[in-house]
Order: sequence, then C-alpha cells, then structure tokens
Amino acid sequence: MTSRRTPKLDKKQAVDTALRLLNEVGLEGLTLRAIAKELDVQAPALYWHFKNKQELLDEMATEMYRRMVAGQRIAPGATWQERLTTANAGLRAALLGYRDGARVYSGSRFTGTEHAVQLEENLRAFVAAGFTLPQAVRALTTAYLFTLGFVTEEQGVEPLPGERRDGYDLDERAGRMAEFPLAATAGAELFRDFGKGFEDGLELLIAGIEARYDVR
Repeated sequence: MTSRRTPKLDKKQAVDTALRLLNEVGLEGLTLRAIAKELDVQAPALYWHFKNKQELLDEMATEMYRRMVAGQRIAPGATWQERLTTANAGLRAALLGYRDGARVYSGSRFTGTEHAVQLEENLRAFVAAGFTLPQAVRALTTAYLFTLGFVTEEQGVEPLPGERRDGYDLDERAGRMAEFPLAATAGAELFRDFGKGFEDGLELLIAGIEARYDVR
C-alpha cells in the first residue's frame, strides 16, 4: 500500500498561473480545472492548497496586494490627503492590470498580514493629523470602497485598458436617448476618460472628509 504524498505543485506557482489565466478567460472562466490544465496537472493536485474557488481568490487577492505595495512608495512625511490619493491611485492601477481585477479583490480575505503594515502607518498618520481612530478608519475605508466600486464599474465598460465592451458606443447611446438630452450628453462624463473621473471623484471624497471631520 502506498502512502499519500504531498504533490510537488507549489501554491505560489498556482496563484501566478491563475492571475495570468485571469486575463485570458475572466473570472467566470477561471476554474480550478482550467488552472490545472494550464499547469499540466490533475485538478485534485490543486485541492491540496485550495478547498474551493474562494480560497484561490483569497490567495490571488493577497498576491495582487503584494505586487501592488512592492511598487508603491508613500513618503513618511506625506499628508493624510496625499496618503489617500497615492494609496487609492495605486490600488486602481493594480486592479486594472487584471481582467475582472476589482471583482477578484472585492470581498476576498487576505491570507497574510502584509496589509497590516500600511494600514498601521496610515492610521498613525491620520490620528497624528487630528482624526480619532474611528474617524480614521471611516475615512480610509470609504476611500477604499469608492476605489473598488469605481474600478468595478470601469471594468464593466473596459475589461482591460484599451478594450471596450459592446454596447458602450457613445454616439449610439446619445441617439438612443435623444429625448433625454441631459442624460444623453452625460454619457461622455460617465463612460469616457475614467482616469479623470477617478481623480475628480477622489478629490470630492477628500474634500468631504475634510468638511465632515474639520481636519485639513
């Protein structure tokens, strides 16, 4: 009788492959079976590392975060406004690097504690600037959720930068909504130049935090 042995497949190798395959097939097409085929192993080999797809998504989100912070630098003396801007612009850029990146990231649970490093630094900076801890948490999470929601909607129109889904032709939309002139014209603001839209929205959010908590 042979003993059961742990397969040689490395968890990081599986996650790296999953992130690469995500850009080809999207979240709906990303299955453990598809990843196993890409790795040229049997599907059960992956179940040594992931009980189900959600566990895989948790690992993928964690790796996405690791890659993001590896290329992100926030100056020690940055203001809280600069911290929010840098962190969330970096998050948006990172999510846009993957098809359905925001959907993978949203609702996933980090499997490590690397995220606590930046969180601790940000909370300390916010408290030092005059926020209470609950206010700091609310400000950080509100900006984070804005970014996740914005990118989710952005990728609904452009799954990857430069790739646009059918149904979002602005001229066709304007013609279809001609009897609603303001709504028709708004299409250019809603579905074009997402970069500017994100920057403007984040500036509005920061101004709201300043006014609500009276912290400049």
